[in-house]
Amino acid sequence: MLNTAWMIDMELQTLIYLVVGATFALYIGIAIWANAKTTGDFYIAGKGVHPIVNGMATGADWMSAASFISMAGLISYLGYEAGVYLMGWTGGYVLLAMLLAPYLRKFGKFTVPEFISDRYYSRAARVIAVLCLIFISFTYVAGQMRGVGIVFSRFLELPIDQGLYLGMGIVFIYSVIGGMKGITYTQVAQYIVLMFAYSVPAIFMAIQFTGNPIPQIAFGSQMSDGSGFLLDALDKTLLDLGFNAYTEPFNDKSMIDVAAITLALMVGTAGLPHVIVRFFTVPKVSDARKSAGWALIFIALLYTTAPVVGSLSRLNIINSINGPDNSGTAYTDMPSWFQTWESSGLLGWFDHNGDGKLQYAAGKAFAGEGKPVFDAEQRGTLGERIITNPSEGKVVNNAPFANEIYVDRDIMVLASPEIAQLPNWVIALIAAGGVAAALSTAAGLLLVISASISHDLLKSTFMHKISEKNELRASRITSAFAILVAGYLGLHPPAFVAQVVAFAFGLAASSLFPVLIMGIFSKRMNKYGAICGMLTGLVFTMGYIIYFKGIFIEPMAANTAENWLFGISPEGIGAIGMCLNFSVAFIVSSLTPAPPQSVQNMVERIRLPNAAAAAHDH
Repeated sequence: MLNTAWMIDMELQTLIYLVVGATFALYIGIAIWANAKTTGDFYIAGKGVHPIVNGMATGADWMSAASFISMAGLISYLGYEAGVYLMGWTGGYVLLAMLLAPYLRKFGKFTVPEFISDRYYSRAARVIAVLCLIFISFTYVAGQMRGVGIVFSRFLELPIDQGLYLGMGIVFIYSVIGGMKGITYTQVAQYIVLMFAYSVPAIFMAIQFTGNPIPQIAFGSQMSDGSGFLLDALDKTLLDLGFNAYTEPFNDKSMIDVAAITLALMVGTAGLPHVIVRFFTVPKVSDARKSAGWALIFIALLYTTAPVVGSLSRLNIINSINGPDNSGTAYTDMPSWFQTWESSGLLGWFDHNGDGKLQYAAGKAFAGEGKPVFDAEQRGTLGERIITNPSEGKVVNNAPFANEIYVDRDIMVLASPEIAQLPNWVIALIAAGGVAAALSTAAGLLLVISASISHDLLKSTFMHKISEKNELRASRITSAFAILVAGYLGLHPPAFVAQVVAFAFGLAASSLFPVLIMGIFSKRMNKYGAICGMLTGLVFTMGYIIYFKGIFIEPMAANTAENWLFGISPEGIGAIGMCLNFSVAFIVSSLTPAPPQSVQNMVERIRLPNAAAAAHDH
């Protein structure tokens, strides 16, 4: 029996190595083929990317580890309230496509800070924009590197630090050699991998639970066991275990917090430099609009699948742990997936009542987290956690039902194929998809950081006479340094993947989005208003996040709703930072001289169609 199980595990592990290894070889091969020879190739792929190709690359750049790994996990836990991520991220992309992308492409430069520098006729504005961009990008990339660590630690059976080093090496090769040209075509391949990897398990689970192979339709279908519609069955299951109803709004988040997070994610999306720069890679302004439309289609395929993946994953794990009658499953009867994830430290069990059974219900089984430690008496490697009092569990059926399970929300998508006992090749696909999602966005972010430092700081600010060859060399050196910093952040992430990404969106919403919008649609906005607005938004939002979340320092206040400003969490505070940015910028601008006439004319040209702009110049 043991030999058979060992052979099955070896078959799975071999498949994972083969599939993930093949995708790595593909990414590196594309980078070598697309070797960037000029700064134009390195920064914006020579402005020669077809709109459909750019739309697919944008989709991969956009659908990061937060979308692939963490978003469905959030939906599975939060239910209704996790809709903020769906609404904010997709709505923000529409905002970006309509209000920013065509105008910035028409401006025709390499980077977002370059637009800000020319529009606000100020080197200081460029430097501040670079600082904002670096803070945003490094915060974002921390979430991607955590995703890489999670995938590698489980599927490649590597320690998290070694998995991160491997991921850093892969990104180094195809971003430093290929630049934006290599990243673009690599991201096309990564989109195909991650979308296939996300859809196949969703189809399998949809068939298992509802008999309908189309996940989006299965979400509103009847359950195969006759227990009613999917969401009704999930509501009933959760209520029986002491949880809040899945479809009930505002359980964990207030209405104002939900609105603030949605707004912060939406406008933050429109201010993300690694997404904006994708629209600089197409030949024409009209192509920017077309690629935005294609990207929205490609993104919608995953985002309309995520709710059903989250819902079925929650049912999946409850049924597997608690059994058909919610009486619990003996630890000795649990499939191998439980011990495998338990060894990673992302899943844990403590037998409160000593009956040898796992019981998953409302209430915290553990308080605090630490490095996994080996305990021979407690089934091997466990998370180092403090046991809470069983009475903290909610009362179910007139008796205290203490939760005995700790589940990290970032494993919900990755573990679902194993829990559902899907074929090994599906599990291997999930591994490849998770890696593709994290690496595609990480590469885009690291390139933006590199371009900002080498082009906006060195070439345009401090070393005007640097040759193109030396600028390209500086870009590659900067990319290598950025990868090292990203790896450190992956080893010491401040929170789970989607939450870290939400912080990055808040920073983008409060710093870059307002100056970009005002730079396009307000001729009166001057450099003084833009600089003061950016600094106000960035300092306020970053200070709020650090104060409550303790990122890089110990938290200085309890992270609870009663202590938040207006009841808005750190994930949503970017909306307030944005309002402060706009307010300060308009006040300062109104009290200081108007921009030069040449700048005002430039704003007119950016907004007008080409023929009208030409007539306007004459």
